Amino acid sequence: MTRIGLLSDTHSFLDPAVLKHFKKCNEIWHAGDIGDVSVLDQLKAFKPTRAVYGNIDSHIIRKECPLHQRFTCEDVDVWITHIGGYPKRYSPSIRKEIITNPPKLFISGHSHILKVMYDKQLSLLHMNPGAAGKNGFHKVRTILRFTIDGKEIKDLEVIELDKR
Repeated sequence: MTRIGLLSDTHSFLDPAVLKHFKKCNEIWHAGDIGDVSVLDQLKAFKPTRAVYGNIDSHIIRKECPLHQRFTCEDVDVWITHIGGYPKRYSPSIRKEIITNPPKLFISGHSHILKVMYDKQLSLLHMNPGAAGKNGFHKVRTILRFTIDGKEIKDLEVIELDKR
């Protein structure tokens, strides 16, 4: 059983509450727009961290983080990218790959809109944790916490941090 803390769009701001909420997590996953490399360093010092770079991230973060992360967590095929879209509106840059080789769990950020939805056509769960940072049009900063247990993705929690 693996407990995951998922966030995106920190834009150089890491709320100390994130670490509190992710204390019992085994891993942290960041879906891009990290901002300052110090955010990534703090997360990595706290827990094992997987991250992708986003459109605002500098060459320093792009050196440390790939554009896409595709891996297996327990028995779940996971794909994380920053600009991925969502079911029926996937980004043109990933559309062909996601249709021909869909993961079981697809995670993206970028929109600053919290969204968790099942794509029946591709049999995958899509998650966007919204934005954990203060920059953007979102009103409330959000993160997600969930468990992967074998083939199951379960115990999903939406955590509202505060207004931006």
